[in-house]
Amino acid sequence: MISAPSSGHGKTAVSVGVLAALAARGLRPAGFKIGPDYVDAAYLGLAAGRPGRNLDPRMVGSHRIAPLFAHGANGSDVAIVEGTMGLYDGLTSRTDSESTAQIAGLLRAPVILVVDVAAMGQSAAALVHGFRTYDELLWLGGVVLTRTISSRHEHLLRESLADIGVPVLGALRRRDLAALGAGGAALPPREHGLAPAAHKNLDALRGIRRLGELIAGAVDLERVLMLARSAPRLATDAWSPADAVALDEPTGDVFAPYGTGHRPVIAVAAAYGYAETPELLAAAGAEVVHIDPLRDERLPDRIDALVIPGGLPEAYTDQLSANTRLRGDVLALARTGRPIIAEGAGMVWLGREVDGLPMCGVIDATAHTSDRYVVGYREASAVMASVVHGRGDSVTGHKLHRTNVTPRAGGRPAWVWAGGHPEGFIEGAVHTSYLSLHWAGVPRMASRLVSAAGALSAAYSPPQLPTSASVSQSWPLPTAGTYKSPAASVTPALPPPYVTDGEDLPPLEPWAPEIPPRVEPGVSSPPAFGTATVPASAIPASAIPASGVPASGVPAGPVSADAAPADPVPAASVSPAPLTAGSVPTHDPEPHPGDTGGWPKLPTQLGNKQTDEPASVPVSATPGSADPVSATPVSAAPTPAAPTRDDANAPEPTSPAAAEEVSAARDGEDDPGKPSGGDQPGGPRTRPAGVEAV
Repeated sequence: MISAPSSGHGKTAVSVGVLAALAARGLRPAGFKIGPDYVDAAYLGLAAGRPGRNLDPRMVGSHRIAPLFAHGANGSDVAIVEGTMGLYDGLTSRTDSESTAQIAGLLRAPVILVVDVAAMGQSAAALVHGFRTYDELLWLGGVVLTRTISSRHEHLLRESLADIGVPVLGALRRRDLAALGAGGAALPPREHGLAPAAHKNLDALRGIRRLGELIAGAVDLERVLMLARSAPRLATDAWSPADAVALDEPTGDVFAPYGTGHRPVIAVAAAYGYAETPELLAAAGAEVVHIDPLRDERLPDRIDALVIPGGLPEAYTDQLSANTRLRGDVLALARTGRPIIAEGAGMVWLGREVDGLPMCGVIDATAHTSDRYVVGYREASAVMASVVHGRGDSVTGHKLHRTNVTPRAGGRPAWVWAGGHPEGFIEGAVHTSYLSLHWAGVPRMASRLVSAAGALSAAYSPPQLPTSASVSQSWPLPTAGTYKSPAASVTPALPPPYVTDGEDLPPLEPWAPEIPPRVEPGVSSPPAFGTATVPASAIPASAIPASGVPASGVPAGPVSADAAPADPVPAASVSPAPLTAGSVPTHDPEPHPGDTGGWPKLPTQLGNKQTDEPASVPVSATPGSADPVSATPVSAAPTPAAPTRDDANAPEPTSPAAAEEVSAARDGEDDPGKPSGGDQPGGPRTRPAGVEAV
């Protein structure tokens, strides 16, 4: 465990450098980052040569920290964990369960303290002594000094630390750090986000190599390895994505009855999220393909869902806007009803525009960039059901963004939390918000999404283009200021596909399940699936078009005009038919529209695609024996949009005090994670279970 008294002492540079130096020796190191930070974890992974992983007790729970660590360290020779902020600073001032010191106790790991000594002499020894004695259970294995001025300065520091019995594992000169880059930073600026590490840019690779060379010459790596080998083995089983999915089955999943046998293909921008997300999706039965919205010009062929994690950098909106082909593919995917899950800047990408630059246009929202960050944890509840959450599901996520979206939420918000307004959008099978989640903490998201992707893929048929047509662009994109949102309950006002040869295709209509009507009393047998049995006096011949019954009437198969007399019967008087075996699930024939959040139900024909055998559960054909199913396509009335206002932005915290200030000011909300007096920094701390005093 590599930590520091506070942010700014150089623990990221030391952690990345140690990993790079160990990898250069031929070892197989593994890198971890405490907290939600995507960027540091990405550079740790790039230096180690394997995915960097985040250990965030707030989002995944303290009980999963050791199993996730064992899972990520599997097959490695040594694991390096970079702490967050100061050694005793909690992620939300919860020092008893979320500080670097407590996680070191959970992992039974020795701690290396990185101390910036540019303006200190013997006081460095007093500082280190205080950190060592503050918690008697802390295993302080040594210190690394940064920004030493001269050889004499370093000698003075080593003598004073030797007097208190703390070994110095290495010292980095100020001039050597300054030679790495502006301000002593060898790595690209954090404003660039994950992109340099994800793309393995030359600047990122050069910075990692320089840090590795510097650490190899200034730090005693043999003593570091001896310290790591002295740590006892963890008495815990490694986390397994398959077990996590199996033990956290989704509840109330309306897609569960539609087991199609189809293995959905889900595209994931895995480089911009946590490493466990694609692992959980694969364990849930999906075929995972990787995409990069900043590099790939098209979506992979025949995908069934798209996942954009929260690490997509906001600084590259110009490149996202310029990638018109990919934007068109995303819009087309949304129009076909496939699930799209986007977090963080992914919501901005799905919007209409940002700072005047056109985006995908999947949701009717615009964004603008502010000069301050919004950052902090949220304990949120799902306002309504979606393809990844059930109504009322509680999660803990993290927000970090500079852009502000207007409106803050759509007619169907994604989240709500204490003291704040609803946030995010649920449009059909699209779920997006600024809130980023660690899927290892809510593995049911993966199984629910895979079920939905497979079922919706079987339910939808892609638009058939004329064989003679050549398509120059999959879907025309809206320009800034001319787009109307495709609300889930109204006809999408989107343009049809652009075809250079052949006839233009009609625009897609909102999809709704075809529901068989109720059989009138006296009818000897239920109607055939997909057709409506109507009394002879029901429909006049003049009211029947050549193509069959209009969609506003009975949404079933065509009815012969020869058998229709002249006296019409209002459509509302045609009673819906009872459920029949093989049509829709008998346990929940028609959930309340709010139970699905407004995204469309599956067509009843899907029941016949699963098996040729009739359902074994008999269903009564007597009116009233089963819940009636409306013959009108389900279309929940949109609720009024949440009050629109921008987030109260706050700078990114570099200390617990700054974190609390940001947390209290952001969004104009009270911090839901602000602890009581006993959890404040410096409060009582408990001894981790299973950790022996050293």
